[in-house]
Amino acid sequence: MTYASFTNLPASTKLQAHSFDDGRAIAGGVGRSRLTALLVVAAGTEFLLVAGAAYFAAVLYHRVVLLEPPDSARYILESLLISTLELLVSIGLRQYSRILTQPRHVFLWSGANAVLLVFSFFVSAIFVLKASGDYSRATVIIQAGSVLITVLCTRAIWFSVLQPAIASGLIDARRVILIGDPGHCLQFSARANATGIRTIRSFDLPRARAASLVPAHPDAGQAPPDVRQLVADCRPFRVDDVVILISESDCGSALALAAALSDLPVDVHVVLVGSIDLMAVSRSTQFGNMVTMRIFQSPLTPFSRAIKRGVDIAVASAGLVLTSILFVIVPLAIKLESRGPVFFRQTRHGYNNEPIRVLKFRSMTVMEDGDNFKPATRHDPRVTRVGRLLRRTNVDELPQLFNVLLGNMSIVGPRPHATSQNESFNALISSFSRRHNVKPGITGWAQVNGFRGDVDTLEKMQRRVEHDLYYIDNWSVLLDFKIMVMTFFSKKAYWNAY
Repeated sequence: MTYASFTNLPASTKLQAHSFDDGRAIAGGVGRSRLTALLVVAAGTEFLLVAGAAYFAAVLYHRVVLLEPPDSARYILESLLISTLELLVSIGLRQYSRILTQPRHVFLWSGANAVLLVFSFFVSAIFVLKASGDYSRATVIIQAGSVLITVLCTRAIWFSVLQPAIASGLIDARRVILIGDPGHCLQFSARANATGIRTIRSFDLPRARAASLVPAHPDAGQAPPDVRQLVADCRPFRVDDVVILISESDCGSALALAAALSDLPVDVHVVLVGSIDLMAVSRSTQFGNMVTMRIFQSPLTPFSRAIKRGVDIAVASAGLVLTSILFVIVPLAIKLESRGPVFFRQTRHGYNNEPIRVLKFRSMTVMEDGDNFKPATRHDPRVTRVGRLLRRTNVDELPQLFNVLLGNMSIVGPRPHATSQNESFNALISSFSRRHNVKPGITGWAQVNGFRGDVDTLEKMQRRVEHDLYYIDNWSVLLDFKIMVMTFFSKKAYWNAY
């Protein structure tokens, strides 16, 4: 299909357009409608489930705990109020549409924040309306808990359904027209396509008359004819966005062209083609009285570090209590089999690359450290019989719970390596030291996915580092708990344990 077929004007009067997949353009409209319908269904489903969860939680509390069944109509209005507030908050904060752009843990965390805000409104409402006299605090707490679980489960399911469909192209998230060099448009389109953004058409940037894009004076009013024609050609496609891809030499005309495109009911973006990779990993942020592009940020905010530290203390304390019998049995077994100390301290790199002393049950006949360290291999003769059992079951790591309580380790994080290993691989893998931007952990994302044990090739270490960096960039409390559960029940967590 030629560009001329889209308008009634002669082809010679038009800017060059480049067609992407015509079938995709048509299917894009269908996909867009499907997405809108699915988001409406998701919101409606969550509304009904939240109302049901709030109602049945209150009724069950009265029946099971208070042993006094309430009237069947009791709590219906309150449950509908809670559900309506949750729907309004979610729509007001645009939480449903952000399923397209947010990772799972951020999407779920926004749902938890919505529930907190809803019950703040709800408690205030029943207090102002003087309806709190026969509404117990326990009922509110039970309802809040049930609604929170319902929202998290519902959104987790919808996220698992919609995100793969968007990524595969079954559902279109947004439809876009690109303006710029054809090669740059193809590159940008391929990158955007992975997130469900479909390119409908691309047009050449009118470089030959770039100067004419800028009005002669502020009151000139009308844009040049070729720009007006470009706006007219974009209008029939009913896209969501128009993206102008410019080079440094086009910066002067980009603002004027964007101003002309503001006549369309779309979002207009300007992208510097030489900085696409840079902008993909950056975020605009306020820095004093300036706006900067932040490329990387500290993995954990002070609030997140406080939460993680609280979880570490609670889990480590509980772990020491539950495994206290092993701190009697294991030392006896070690002493009975071989001479030497029960505990083994080894220098490893911790947070910010600072050296820490990691505590373990001794599982070998040697006490290697520093430059003398040699990692254990399969059927290693240095490993004792008791030590082999300890290493296969991860029991040799239990004393590191004391490291957690001391604050130089965490329950979950990148596993700390011996200093000699760090120095050798740091010279070969560019992002290796970024593993130390959080505290090292007793268990980690790489370990539960099978990347533990001896790293006799560079590829094995690269895969381990990739998983560690994924954990750092996607940290959440839910991910920490997931890794803890996988440590006990995933077979991969015990691969290469020797």
